[in-house]
Amino acid sequence: MATDYQRCAELIRQADGLLITAGAGIGVDSGMPDFRGPQGFWGAYPALGRARIAFGEIANPAAFASQPRLAWGFYGHRLQLYRRTVPHEGFQILRRIGECLPHGAHVFTSNVDGQFQKAGFAEDRVSECHGSIHHLQCLDGCHDGIWPAREFDPEIDEEQCLLISEFPRCPRCRGIARPNILMFGDWGWRSERSDVQEAGLRAWLRQVGHPLVIEIGAGTRIPTARRMSERVKGQLIRINPTEPQLPDGKGVSIAAGGLAALRAIAAACLL
Repeated sequence: MATDYQRCAELIRQADGLLITAGAGIGVDSGMPDFRGPQGFWGAYPALGRARIAFGEIANPAAFASQPRLAWGFYGHRLQLYRRTVPHEGFQILRRIGECLPHGAHVFTSNVDGQFQKAGFAEDRVSECHGSIHHLQCLDGCHDGIWPAREFDPEIDEEQCLLISEFPRCPRCRGIARPNILMFGDWGWRSERSDVQEAGLRAWLRQVGHPLVIEIGAGTRIPTARRMSERVKGQLIRINPTEPQLPDGKGVSIAAGGLAALRAIAAACLL
């Protein structure tokens, strides 16, 4: 394992830009709930477990139309959780690695929690391919606006997973707003904000001659971040405790949790 971390340090020295790709697993060390499998999801949200409502059924625009207080109970709870969560030390290690490279670091994440921005990454260096829970859009699609959720302070009955305060409202039609997140079966998601972020990422990649990808906690169940990691030219450090497999010759595979692996990489780099 020590040899793997020395190889990671060597790849960092050879790179001129760092692409950080991240899935849900990066948040585990910050205390985020793990939704892998129905039992993990229902353990975090027992009211949904009692009703046998799966993640794909509540993370769905149809739930906002049919059961808006339940849907916002789930998403409002997550919004407050992410607002309270302090990003773990690994985020700062990634920032320090990026600061050592000529083109710095850029982030591509399938997470909607805003933890990279909270950890100090610049807004224009983060690409959120599935949107952000910290932004809203009109549920009825009366216009194409996307706006921050800063003024929405949800109050949740956690026992029932229900929103008991007022709904967030569309500023134009005053209908219910929904998170600007790509959900399951979602044809109404407004992608404009994420599209601008992706364009910025692609412009950055065109400038980088020798990119290195460090991927943390990106699994195969929702493989968006994982696929991005493998598409980028250059080497890949994949950190994943259960699915660390890599294509032949692509880089270094580390079967460990995100924070532990990043600390070991920092030690090998003398950061």
